[in-house]
Amino acid sequence: MSRKAAVVALTALAPISWGSTYVVTTELLPPDRPLFTGLMRALPAGLLLLALTRKLPRGAWWGKAALLGVLNIGAFFPLLFLAAYRLPGGVAAVVGSAGPLFVVGLAALFLGDRPTVRTLLTAIAAAFGVSLVVLKAGAALDLVGVLAGLLSALSMSAGTVLTKRWGRPEGVGALALTGWQLTAGGLVLLPVAFLLEGAPPALDSTHLLGYAYLALGNTAVSYFLWFRGIERLSASSVTLLGPLSPITAAVIGWAALGQALGPVQLVGMAIAFGATLAGQWTPKEPRRYRAAKTFGAAEDMSLNVSMDLKSPAARP
Repeated sequence: MSRKAAVVALTALAPISWGSTYVVTTELLPPDRPLFTGLMRALPAGLLLLALTRKLPRGAWWGKAALLGVLNIGAFFPLLFLAAYRLPGGVAAVVGSAGPLFVVGLAALFLGDRPTVRTLLTAIAAAFGVSLVVLKAGAALDLVGVLAGLLSALSMSAGTVLTKRWGRPEGVGALALTGWQLTAGGLVLLPVAFLLEGAPPALDSTHLLGYAYLALGNTAVSYFLWFRGIERLSASSVTLLGPLSPITAAVIGWAALGQALGPVQLVGMAIAFGATLAGQWTPKEPRRYRAAKTFGAAEDMSLNVSMDLKSPAARP
């Protein structure tokens, strides 16, 4: 396996993990507490990573880490859940699938990555495939829900692109950067959750098991892999891993909850998965250009990335 393929495979584990969020939330957690669930995902995971790495931001990174935490976690979660409550799950997922297109535009603005026709067509195909998987006939639209879904996708897209643009401070690993963002996002969620949902619910052993999975595997590990991927892959590569989340959610729903998968859903899964694979393909540079670039500059051997589309279908 090539180095890039290994990085792509590890990064893909993040949206695959987020695809399990819906079944864990519905089967293991207290009902109707989305903000408290977001808080329990982000803050314990962030504090754990801070304790493990024992590194805090310095200088301008206090502000950068806070902004990234708000965009990727603190604003993203409430907007995502608002969309999920105001829209049918399929509509919310389709609205959220605009994330790759947001990333393409923001990457052109902030990273200087000019979008290609192939990238745009692949992002559109991914959104179309997701719509076939999750969208049902007669699904209603709600203006507030649609705006919340678009803003959640835009928030995560902006956070992904800025994470790519700023990188991380010298001597600070991706694990510490992940901890900074999760802690900042969790601290933003803390007053919002208590203000809108009140005191925490009574928790039993099943609830604690569900929250432990969400905080550790579904958040601490997954976001570490996601942010690590953002450093090493191209913006289009990472953002087009997002459809793996609703695909995983659909497969788990079929296997664990007995939800039906008809021919249309299977075709949509094939299209979305094909777009994901196509998004990882990078055209080879002409030999003359490669030689000139190698001769003329010390090449950074790390690969580049961007975005996390957590499909709202998976309620990450």
